Amino acid sequence: MTDQAIRRDAAGSMVNERYDIIPRGSSHVELEDEDFRRLRDFIKDYSGIFFSDEQKYILVSRLTGRLALHKLSSFRDYYLFLKYDKERDEELSAVVDLLTTNETYFFREILQLKALFEEIIPSIKAEKTYVQRPSLRIWSAGSSTGEEPYTVAIMAKEHGVPEDFNLEIYATDISQRALTISRKGVYGNTSFRVTDEYHKKTFFDPAGDKFRLRDDIKNMVKITHMNLMDSTVMHLLSPMDVIICRNVMIYFDLGSKKKLIEKFYEKLNSGGWLLLGHAESLINITGMFKLVQLKNDLVYRKPPR
Repeated sequence: MTDQAIRRDAAGSMVNERYDIIPRGSSHVELEDEDFRRLRDFIKDYSGIFFSDEQKYILVSRLTGRLALHKLSSFRDYYLFLKYDKERDEELSAVVDLLTTNETYFFREILQLKALFEEIIPSIKAEKTYVQRPSLRIWSAGSSTGEEPYTVAIMAKEHGVPEDFNLEIYATDISQRALTISRKGVYGNTSFRVTDEYHKKTFFDPAGDKFRLRDDIKNMVKITHMNLMDSTVMHLLSPMDVIICRNVMIYFDLGSKKKLIEKFYEKLNSGGWLLLGHAESLINITGMFKLVQLKNDLVYRKPPR
């Protein structure tokens, strides 16, 4: 059955916002193969997140509760809800939170960050010697709960970068829940699994059994909601010198990865730098970037003009 036919079939329910209620006591709803592919492709087109046929059980286990919440009897109705209901944006945000794992912590993959501050940023400064206090724009794309961009801000403070540059650090994520945590800047022990006591005492204040990031560090980061698949919103960002996108594309299929990397290429200044997670590579995705061996790590660079 086509999507158009399904919409006609459910038209009365959609217009009047009436959906069949799951029978009382029922805790499991079957996800037919056709409805799985339709729902899977819709989620992929919206967010880039892709589920293979073997991962069908993930959608069933994580989204069945949403059917019960909205009193829907089938995944077909849920697909229609995501596409056409007036609450679709709020629901899609909840779906993204359920389907992704915001696993991050301060000073993660530290060798790459050392490369950023000890090698990449000095090279950017050397290239902009003709400009007095030049701009330096760093974008954490897929910033999750904020540990990554705040680590960049802490290290920038330690290396004196704000004095050398007009520094702008951007943090964006598709998850509203993750962004709420970022804006609060309060973290538990799991966020400090590789953080030494000096950094905890210098840049955080105790907040009960957690730690609150100092305001002067928090204010260095501009936090914004962004879906990386939304080209319109991405165009609003200024051109970047560095894009950090670590452990985001592991959720994407090849087509979505190519689209995202093309957007990053367009958004980077000439000679700009792209930092991916250690488990990620541009092999079989694009040849537009050059892989550069630095002293501390391997990173990608947009070739200078």
